[in-house]
Amino acid sequence: MNTTRTLKRSTTILAALICLLAAGLFSFAGPENDEHILSYTFDPAVRDLELYWKDDRGEILSSLGNLKKHVESKGQSLVFAMNAGMFKKDHSPQGLFIRDLKTVAPLDTGSGYGNFYLKPNGVFYITTSRSPAVCTTERFSNKGDVLYATQSGPMLLIDGAIHPEFRQGSKNLNVRNGVGILPDGKALFAMSKTEINLYDFAEWFQRKGCKNALYFDGSVSRTYLPEKNWTQMDGIFGVMIGVTEPNDR
Repeated sequence: MNTTRTLKRSTTILAALICLLAAGLFSFAGPENDEHILSYTFDPAVRDLELYWKDDRGEILSSLGNLKKHVESKGQSLVFAMNAGMFKKDHSPQGLFIRDLKTVAPLDTGSGYGNFYLKPNGVFYITTSRSPAVCTTERFSNKGDVLYATQSGPMLLIDGAIHPEFRQGSKNLNVRNGVGILPDGKALFAMSKTEINLYDFAEWFQRKGCKNALYFDGSVSRTYLPEKNWTQMDGIFGVMIGVTEPNDR
């Protein structure tokens, strides 16, 4: 009897281990993992980041290709770029947009339909001290030190917790991009290479250690990241993020 019980117990433990291993392998292959997420970590001590919308002639840049030409015309090399939030039909920013300390479009605290208004939504910004940050719209405050800012929604993470409206296993799949702030203060930008739901996308930022993260947009999203052989030059956007360095570096 003892031998039989021991054998049954061993079989049960082995089956449990196999289930755990299978779950781990399934998770590893899932769309929320690094294999399916393109990411870039911005270190403000090493490179410069700006938010762009129009060129020097007042024309909307619109695409990552046009942004690349724009920064190169100023003697800079584009290291990383992606769309940075939603926009209206005329490609003007939806919600807050600050560039070079100037508020181009005001903070939108209203209600409406679509992802932008899935509260809480939030703001990604850079201060004059070169510190990137993400916060909810209601917590955003500008004391004159916000150099760049873009508003979008919904928040992916709020104080380490996944947005309460997201559902695990949701069938609402799409390509998505966004930004989170790492524990060391660097900004982590990411775009899914394949379709993903909002819960899994938020969970990816959570596993990276981010406490706050913001969703930018869905199927229209594009990323330029030549160091990882990813150079999408198209797109039709409003505000875009560009990380640059001098051409002679």
